[in-house]
Amino acid sequence: MQQPHPAGEAGKGQPSGNQPPWGPPPGPAQQPWGGQPVWGGQPVWGSQPVWGSQPVWGGQPVWGAPPGGPPAWGTPPHNPYGGPPPYQQPRYVAPPKPGIVPLRPLMFGEILDGSFQAIRRNAKAMLGAALLAQTLAAVLTAVLSSFSATSAASLEAWAAGLTEQDLVPLVVTFASGILLVSVLTVFLSAVLQGAMVVPVARSVLNRPTGFTQMWSLARSRAGALIRLAALLVGGGLLVALLFVALAVLLVSTVGGVGALILIPLGLVCFVLYVWVYIKLMVAPAAVVVEELGAMAGIRRSWELTRSNWWRLLGITLVVGIMVGVIAQVVTIPVTLLTGFYTGVVSPHGGSEQAMTAAVVAGVATAVVTAVVAAAGFAFQTSVMALLYLDLRMRRDGLDIALLRLLESGADPDGVPGRGVPVYRAGPGQNPRPPYGAAPGGAWPDGR
Repeated sequence: MQQPHPAGEAGKGQPSGNQPPWGPPPGPAQQPWGGQPVWGGQPVWGSQPVWGSQPVWGGQPVWGAPPGGPPAWGTPPHNPYGGPPPYQQPRYVAPPKPGIVPLRPLMFGEILDGSFQAIRRNAKAMLGAALLAQTLAAVLTAVLSSFSATSAASLEAWAAGLTEQDLVPLVVTFASGILLVSVLTVFLSAVLQGAMVVPVARSVLNRPTGFTQMWSLARSRAGALIRLAALLVGGGLLVALLFVALAVLLVSTVGGVGALILIPLGLVCFVLYVWVYIKLMVAPAAVVVEELGAMAGIRRSWELTRSNWWRLLGITLVVGIMVGVIAQVVTIPVTLLTGFYTGVVSPHGGSEQAMTAAVVAGVATAVVTAVVAAAGFAFQTSVMALLYLDLRMRRDGLDIALLRLLESGADPDGVPGRGVPVYRAGPGQNPRPPYGAAPGGAWPDGR
């Protein structure tokens, strides 16, 4: 007579001498998912300890052993990063942002936002220096507007009595005066652009800067900035004079064909000017922050902008278009002031009232233009300074040095970035130093 299977009806057909290693299969009274032992008392998913000490799937502890038995899956692997499993990978920690930008290589939106915040946090220093840079041009514009409005008729009558030989030196003198004022404005702007890098660099570590403090920190670099401005302005004037001389020579020798040659030649000169401008854009910042001379600042700017020319060109074009559009939107209502006053408010006021309205409108236009130009100049300078810091973060690991400076709190009244060694990558090496290693082998505070 055949003996019944020890496991009951569920075990029929299975040899009694060849039991599965974990015991008999579950009978009718066993529940595989409710926390009851399955396959001979070993828990399977319903009571299996998984990942630590929290009760899961029926109240069994994680990474523990079921009551009365050995550990189900062995001991958990070592977690070198700490924290509870299963998060066995290091968690991402965002770089700190103590000031206007985070301490890492920057994106385009962060550069724009940081520029606005730099102006807002250092309004006296940034806008004061920008107004100083635009004052000369504003005064010249106001004087010319008033003079032309009050003397248009007399000038026309006076010019009608002059011969061609008398007009030539007059035009040359007038053009020379305008050129001189323009050169002085560009020269002053180049010098102030370097000084305005100081509040932007300090704002990265949330250190506000006043107008007096900005000049005290940039005073030692004034001579180098003046020499740099002289080199840049002199180089631009030399190229312009060469182009004008070549144009006169071509027109005088070949006539109309020379004018056709000047069109592609002018485009080539313009492209060359833009290329050199982008390559030398961060030279004032390098002179002030790294305490370099004029020629060394030019070489440093040339080195930093390598492999970043197109990116810098795109950012510069977008910022320039933004500033230009905003300036036009603000100044258009002021330019319409004269027509509105003479045509609507006082249409029968006479010539004297029209002249007075023209003078007032000219002066108001000059003032508003100066304020808008100062704000635009401050914004573009902030963008240039942040681009310089971004390039140094990408190439020299400046963000690591600034992080150490932030942690130590050293040099609270200085310029962040001064004294940081320049990282020189070898052939085939990453141009950016690895995290955890100080650029140049030492940190500026000696740690």
